Amino acid sequence: MRSYIIHLPTSVGRAENVAQLLRDLPQAEVVDAVDGRDPAQITGVKQVQGTLHHPPYPFRLNPGEVGCFLSHRRCWAKIAEGDQPYGLVAEDDLLIDPAPFSAAMELVARYADEDSFIRLPSKPREKPLGAIARQGKASLFLPRVIGLQAICQVVGRNAARRLLSVSETIDRPIDTTVQMHWITEQRVHTIQPNGCSVHKFPSTIQQKTRTSNLPVREIQRAHYRAKISRKPQEV
Repeated sequence: MRSYIIHLPTSVGRAENVAQLLRDLPQAEVVDAVDGRDPAQITGVKQVQGTLHHPPYPFRLNPGEVGCFLSHRRCWAKIAEGDQPYGLVAEDDLLIDPAPFSAAMELVARYADEDSFIRLPSKPREKPLGAIARQGKASLFLPRVIGLQAICQVVGRNAARRLLSVSETIDRPIDTTVQMHWITEQRVHTIQPNGCSVHKFPSTIQQKTRTSNLPVREIQRAHYRAKISRKPQEV
């Protein structure tokens, strides 16, 4: 399995962590992240504002979210065109605890294939429909509602092709797109615990929101998540 580490070359403060990931991840290489603030780097993918799929997404994509999505698409393309059945995609703020991560990778080796999309999130927020397999404390399961975050995932070659096809136009961030299994036609599994956490670097995606707008945004976010929860995965 090859690993692809998404890293913006100008983020020099993350270089040491990237070097560690190159040591920790199998057959790892760095993939230059897309800078969503650079018009020359975001050509080729159309953008619409939250209206492409149902439910509509209530927030405008910011440049960091666009760059993040296109960076993951770069990695999907490498997996789709590669000679291995699946690959690992990691963001450059990933931290790894070797022992639980090793157990998670053993589950990947046993169960991943070309159609897999397996999330290794940093927070255990998903409710499992039932465990598929265990390795030590690690559990591979199908979550009822797919969680957010894209810090680390294993993506199969066929899964990468499906996701590339469905994301030629984007209208929301990558993690909220992956949540919509009824749109992507991609089954998504999770491994927890997995040894993954997030380094506390300054975010390259989030923007400051005016304090006066926070209550409205929280209400909009809650309404959106409620609509997503009405479309669970099924065994």
